[in-house]
Amino acid sequence: MIPILIVVVLFLATARVIHGIQDAAKPAAAVEVTAIGHQFWWEFRYPHLGVVTANELHIPVSDPGHPTPTFLKLLSADTDHSFWVPQLAGKTDLIPNRINETWLDPHRTGLFLGQCAQYCGTQHAKMLLRVSVDAPETFQDWIDAQRQPAIQDENEAAGRRVFESTACVNCHAVGGTNATGRFGPDLTHLMSRSTIAAGAAENTKESLRLWIQNPDAIKPGSLMPAMQLTDADLDALVRYLETLK
Repeated sequence: MIPILIVVVLFLATARVIHGIQDAAKPAAAVEVTAIGHQFWWEFRYPHLGVVTANELHIPVSDPGHPTPTFLKLLSADTDHSFWVPQLAGKTDLIPNRINETWLDPHRTGLFLGQCAQYCGTQHAKMLLRVSVDAPETFQDWIDAQRQPAIQDENEAAGRRVFESTACVNCHAVGGTNATGRFGPDLTHLMSRSTIAAGAAENTKESLRLWIQNPDAIKPGSLMPAMQLTDADLDALVRYLETLK
């Protein structure tokens, strides 16, 4: 009888915790984010804040006295993925044609690293993500900056023409231009991110140039095509992308 009682107690305790996690109350101050898994990158949409970004998720720190958790709706654009940031929450799968949900309630600021935890193809290992837990003021400043349209630098008009006249616009979006693609990350504020290619490389001029010229050099098997640009067009395009802050 004693082993049976132990199992029953453990079962009831586990069921209570699972229920508390899955049916957690959503405070009025909660931040809502839709996370979409792609091969092989993350798309983050803040539907009530008018922000779209990629691979680097920003959320506010949550004060236990005035909770500000972040609730995530998890979707997949292609195959199975899994959202996993070990220091913030357990992993939750993203499954095609199914909506899963999870939530984060961090009590300290900082940068927390995670990745896709479900094998999803060739570059599964480099489908990384970064979660920046910001102080409330810092988070609001970030939101305000992300809401702004892309800065159109007339000095880089040549690079913008290259961007808008090539296949870039089929996959990427840049606010204020004719680029409205959804297959790749939104680039409106590309240079506000620390990395490119879902964390596979630092976001530098050299990395951008190599990523456009030969994506396989950074991420073999990536769905990003080599653009086959001339050196002059490539340089102009990189200079233009560097203005997208």
